[in-house]
Amino acid sequence: MKAVPPPALESGPELRADPLADVTIARVIDAVDSPGGPWQAIGIVNREIARWQTNADLDGWRASAGTPPEVAAALEAYVQAARVLPDWADPARIAVAEKLFMEMSMVSCALLFCASLPECYVLPDLAGVLHTAGQLEQHTDYRVRSTAAMIFPVMMRGGLTASDGGGVAQVLKVRLIHATIRHLILRENPARTMAGVERPVVAPARQRGEDLYHKLFATGWDTARHGLPCNQQELAYTLLTFHYVFLRGLRSLGIGFRAQEEEDYLHAWNVMGHVLGIEKALMPETMAEAKALFTALQERGRRQSWLPDPRPGLGEALMGMMARQIPLPSFKSFPVLLTRHLCGRPTARDLALTGCVGLPTWIAFLTTMGLTRAVDWTVRRVVPQFSLTRMVTRAVGYRFTVRVLMDETRPLKLPTALLGQVDAAVHSWERDPKAPRWVNRLEARLAGRPKETA
Repeated sequence: MKAVPPPALESGPELRADPLADVTIARVIDAVDSPGGPWQAIGIVNREIARWQTNADLDGWRASAGTPPEVAAALEAYVQAARVLPDWADPARIAVAEKLFMEMSMVSCALLFCASLPECYVLPDLAGVLHTAGQLEQHTDYRVRSTAAMIFPVMMRGGLTASDGGGVAQVLKVRLIHATIRHLILRENPARTMAGVERPVVAPARQRGEDLYHKLFATGWDTARHGLPCNQQELAYTLLTFHYVFLRGLRSLGIGFRAQEEEDYLHAWNVMGHVLGIEKALMPETMAEAKALFTALQERGRRQSWLPDPRPGLGEALMGMMARQIPLPSFKSFPVLLTRHLCGRPTARDLALTGCVGLPTWIAFLTTMGLTRAVDWTVRRVVPQFSLTRMVTRAVGYRFTVRVLMDETRPLKLPTALLGQVDAAVHSWERDPKAPRWVNRLEARLAGRPKETA
C-alpha cells in the first residue's frame, strides 16, 4: 500500500525557498549593478562572509569599510535575523547530541561516506545541479570536504550554543550560498519567479567562465518541472540524510542509540536546520516521523526526471574516491557493499551500485558482517558496550577521515581556531574508549595506523 504523504508535503515545499536569504542576495545584487553580471556582488558577499569565523563574530557584526551601503545593510540585517536560535532549542539536548557524535567519532565519518552522501544523491534534481556544476564527478573530494566543513563545526562542543563555537557562523554562510545558487540559476529572486501565474522556463545561456557560479548562471531551469532550485523539499531531505540516515545506519549496524538519545540527536540537527532556513513543519522530532517524511520525499523525488540521469556517474565518483583509499585490491569494493547494506536496494539501483562484485569480496564482506554481529550479540551479554562491528566501521571511517577530510596538504576550509579543534578531535578518536585494548590494537592494524594510541 502506498504511503500517505505527511501533511507538511501537501503545501508544495518544492515551490518554496528561503525568503530571508533570497531577499538578502537580491538586495546585494541589485545594489551592485554591473552590466557584466552579478560577479562583483558575489565577490563582495564571499569577502564578507569569510569574516564569520566564530559565533561571537556574528554578535553586532558590521560590514567592512568600503562596502556599498545597501550591501552592508542587507548583510547586517541578515546576520541580525538569522543568527538567533529558535525558542524551542534546548541546549541540554544539543549537548547530548554533541557527546553522541564525538563518541561515535570515526563511525560518524564512515556513515557520512557510505550512507548520508549516497542517499543525498538519490533525488534527480539535487543530483542534476551537482552534475551540471561538475562538483561531484570532477571534484568529489571537494564536495565531501565542504560537507564536513559544515558538519564538524555544528557537532563540535558548543558549535551551536557557545560564543567560541563555529556552527552557527558556518551554517549562515551555507545558507547564503544556497540563496546565491538559486539567484544564479533563476537569474532573479525566487519570489519574483513564483509571482507569476505561469511557472517560467529559464533558457540556458552561453557560459562565460569555468567556475561554479558561471556554470550555474548558464544552466537554465524549468520551474514547472523541477520546482525552485535548493527548495524547501530538497533542504529538508538533505537534513534527513544527516540525522535520520545516520541514526538508521547505526541501527542497521546493531550499535544504535537509545530512543531518547535518537530524539536528542534529531533535535540538535533540527536546530541547525532552523538556522539554515528550513521550515519547522519539515523537521521531524521522532524516528517514526523522520522515516515517514524521508520515504515520502524519496518517492516524490524519484518521480522527477533529469536526462541524462546523472546519478550513476555521481555514485561511481563517490565510490571510486573511497576505493582509492583502500590499499588491498580485494577490499576496494567494500564501500559499495557497505553502502548497499546501509541504504538498501532502491538507492543502490538509483546510483548504479548493483553491478557484479567479485565472489571473494562478497564472501569477505558477508563473513565480516556476520561474524562481528554474532560475536557482538554473544559478548554483550557480559560486556554491554562491546562491539566488533563498531571497531570495523571505525577502521573504515579512519581511512576516509585521515586521507580525505584531514589531508594536511589540503586542510578543510575552516577558520584556524576551528581547524585546530577539529584536528585535535580527530586525533582523540584514534582510540575507542569503549573498547578493550586488544580491540583497539586490532582496529589500528585494520585502519593502517602504525600502532594503537595509548
